[in-house]
Amino acid sequence: MIYILIKKILIKGAAGFIGFNLANFLLNKSKHIITGIDNLNDYYSVILKNRRLAVLKKSKKFNFLKIDIKNKKNVEKIFKKNQFDIVFNLAAQAGVRYSIDNPAAFVDNNILGFYNILDASIKFKVKKLLYASSSSVYGDSKSFPLKENQKIDPKNIYGLSKKINEEISQVASLYNDIQLIGLRFFTVYGEWGRPDMFMMKYLKSSFYKNNKFYLNNFGKHVRDWTYVKDICQILNLLIKINSKKKHVVYNICSNKPVKLMSIISKIDVLTKKKAKITKRILQKGDIYKTHGSNGLIKKVTKFKNFTSIDRGLKNTVSWYIKNKI
Repeated sequence: MIYILIKKILIKGAAGFIGFNLANFLLNKSKHIITGIDNLNDYYSVILKNRRLAVLKKSKKFNFLKIDIKNKKNVEKIFKKNQFDIVFNLAAQAGVRYSIDNPAAFVDNNILGFYNILDASIKFKVKKLLYASSSSVYGDSKSFPLKENQKIDPKNIYGLSKKINEEISQVASLYNDIQLIGLRFFTVYGEWGRPDMFMMKYLKSSFYKNNKFYLNNFGKHVRDWTYVKDICQILNLLIKINSKKKHVVYNICSNKPVKLMSIISKIDVLTKKKAKITKRILQKGDIYKTHGSNGLIKKVTKFKNFTSIDRGLKNTVSWYIKNKI
């Protein structure tokens, strides 16, 4: 492994959950110059996205540009002007169930948008492109823990869009001098989390009783919860590591699945409150269980200090109580 010095980093999705946390981490822990781009769409609260950006804009090392990455000319203009060393593609149209009813949005944003970032990275000699994939590529596989070298078979448009990105990257790596790294994120949680996801929705319902909370599959879901600050540390390590492999995919997970009902019980203890829960059947596009192996990412980065679910929940709940965003 060869460690390289990085000066200019682009984070696509800097106003998003993972993108913001990574940008904030790098601005505080390094001397890197960070450019953030985001289209600030209204899939969830634009107010929250702007509050995240306000934190980042306090740093002189951060610059933000609002851009639609489906516009290839605008993407290339930014790449040509900045000559990035590293690019993170951490934004996409999210939502498993949303993808079933709105497939066109996932083709436009997750496939075409990703291709424009990849093509510009190749054209303007970016050293490394790290892109968000997802545990959704595994579909409803029962071969736990899920490993990077097993067959992937997504069961929804969101997961399919991520699989296509991985396949495009694999082919691109055969003919171009760029390192491509796919990041199969499992269930990410933590401070500044997305309000449309389970944990923040439950917290909001706990504090605001007029917010209904629907618990799918009667709470029997099991998820591999991955703390966002652990992810930031892992991605920072991946920046520094120069692999001989031109395309590689990693599971980014804790390898410690926990039932949703257990998460609810832990949150109730921390908040001393309880949300009014309406239980319902398994919803269209839902996967019963996720549990990934993190052996490969641990081997490559030497990162082993994953935050326990109890500690991560305590930090998340404390942040929410303070901010209630």
